[in-house]
Amino acid sequence: MLSSQEIVQYQRHLSLSEIGKNGQEKLKSSSVLIVGAGGLGCAALQYLAAAGVGRIGIVDYDQVEASNLQRQILYCHEDIGKSKAKVSAERSNALNPFIQIIPYNFRLHSKNIKSIFNDYDLIIDGTDNFASRYLINDACVLLGKVLVYGAIYKFEGQVSVFNYKKGPTYRCLYPSPPRSNALPNCSQIGVLGVLPGIIGNFQALEAMKILLNIGEPLSGKVLLYNALKQSVRILKLNSEEENKMISDLNEISMITSCDGEKQNIFIKEIQPSEFSEMVSSGVELIIIDVREEWEREISKISPSVHIPLGEFSTPQITSIFHKYSPESKIVVYCKAGIRSRTACEVLKKYSFTNLHNLSGGIDQWEKEGFEVN
Repeated sequence: MLSSQEIVQYQRHLSLSEIGKNGQEKLKSSSVLIVGAGGLGCAALQYLAAAGVGRIGIVDYDQVEASNLQRQILYCHEDIGKSKAKVSAERSNALNPFIQIIPYNFRLHSKNIKSIFNDYDLIIDGTDNFASRYLINDACVLLGKVLVYGAIYKFEGQVSVFNYKKGPTYRCLYPSPPRSNALPNCSQIGVLGVLPGIIGNFQALEAMKILLNIGEPLSGKVLLYNALKQSVRILKLNSEEENKMISDLNEISMITSCDGEKQNIFIKEIQPSEFSEMVSSGVELIIIDVREEWEREISKISPSVHIPLGEFSTPQITSIFHKYSPESKIVVYCKAGIRSRTACEVLKKYSFTNLHNLSGGIDQWEKEGFEVN
């Protein structure tokens, strides 16, 4: 039941026929766990708290740093050095004292994730690294929990809903973990401050749609947002049953980097203009795109061979590589030049000696006006 004070606070929801009193009571009886109290988590937490979700958990082991304040707007200078989980819980409870917000000031891992996830209806992933995302996804699959996913990169973001009514999982989007250094985090590459707020609010919106059973959740779809172009594109995502065969949880062992400097001897960073000159000269090239299939649907450099980075760690890759001569001139590209560099390191281990990494990836290639398909 809603108290008289709650009725006043939620009156704009109560006026919506799609929500009304029954929907608001449904929100009050619901529970959501947000993993990560960074840019995504701060935005999602504030709006879910304001909406009246009855119990919200927030997991984060980090402390507030000055560099967080550009985008994690739940915090201020006086919070520097304090627990993100505790500060975000206090601030959100001040916004809505009628709900329960539980801070978990510790690191999530395979030994404690089940006991925490079991207490919540829905999980929101606000993390920024692959190891956490795979662990969170696998726990949701194993426990039958719906997962609302969000990710940001510089000026772009992604949102999707996983494990919803037998729909796709995170592994259907990214089947295999890349190397631990395949993609840098925000501290390494930067991020537009307002972007995590936009994507985090998208996540809060998807969570509310699911809890209220209204609208069409982004299950089987990936929303791609570009802040510079102010554009939104939605791609279809197929469900692969093999990605739902999770029997146990293990910490994701990211493919380790090659040791030493020698592996980089034959890997040359090339600019888009240099790559264009190579193509125009008619020299025999093998061009490899190591992005995911859905990324190629947006744009690609043609002609190019498609070998997703995740496949570089599978036994089948040996038979693929054997088709090429070790002396072949190979150019590898991805979105921004990070995953492709990792792929070049793997190719080096297979004795390829004429390797070129497209600096800045297809993003830089397109930015400089070169053709994509």
